[in-house]
Amino acid sequence: MAGIDLVVTDLDGTLWDGGERIHERALAALSELASRRLPLLVATGRRPRSASVGLARNGLAPPAVLLDGALGRDLDDGRVFHEHGFSSRDAETVLAAFVEGGLSPCVYVERPDVDVVIGAEPSTCASHLRMLGPWASRGELRRTVATGPVYAFAVCGRPGQVLQPCADLIQATGVASAAVTRDVLHGDATLMVRPKGMSKWAGVLAFCAEQGLDADRVLAIGDGENDVELLSGARISCVVSDGCAAALALADHVIDPPSDGGWCEILDLV
Repeated sequence: MAGIDLVVTDLDGTLWDGGERIHERALAALSELASRRLPLLVATGRRPRSASVGLARNGLAPPAVLLDGALGRDLDDGRVFHEHGFSSRDAETVLAAFVEGGLSPCVYVERPDVDVVIGAEPSTCASHLRMLGPWASRGELRRTVATGPVYAFAVCGRPGQVLQPCADLIQATGVASAAVTRDVLHGDATLMVRPKGMSKWAGVLAFCAEQGLDADRVLAIGDGENDVELLSGARISCVVSDGCAAALALADHVIDPPSDGGWCEILDLV
């Protein structure tokens, strides 16, 4: 099957496993793509530093759509090719819904020394807080959203039944998209909130426009609810065998999990 101009891949549960390990067969496939001069774009819910550190550990620094589509950046040279944050009013509305739902979110920002602002008693799990490390700053969340820009909100590693009522409250505001997805890194589930109408696919379209690529010739690989728009938009959609039902329903091809090197199977499709 020929005619692919761009390969787009999710990270967690797709390219790498819960320990950020990329199978040697997948690494070989990435090298083969580079030798064919076929562009690779990462599309992930992760923030820029989190994605870049894991990729750099494997010798990679591709362009990436980050925070589920809110930001597009080349991880090699830092060039921003896409950006879409919340307006201050919409960010305040989302925060109010979190408060009503009894959760204190991580607020994703873009500052020289801070990626995330958290409140005095954040609802995200302990392992997520450890992962954020020095790139998280304690702050007054109402002030943070009022002064912006804010790119996303999240609570990670908590039971889905804890997160879903809050997601429903946020969806009801009409200003944001709220998705509860499995969390392959921290366990349980994650609630990710992004600007209304924003998705990984929107970032892919921005990248294609900047690079002069045909958005009708994209192969996408994913596994989660936050990959649905991406998989729907792609010409060829590949889904990991243990992915969510919504993603699997869109699969043109089902591949093995990252722990088995399933990612390499896309070489037969490009």
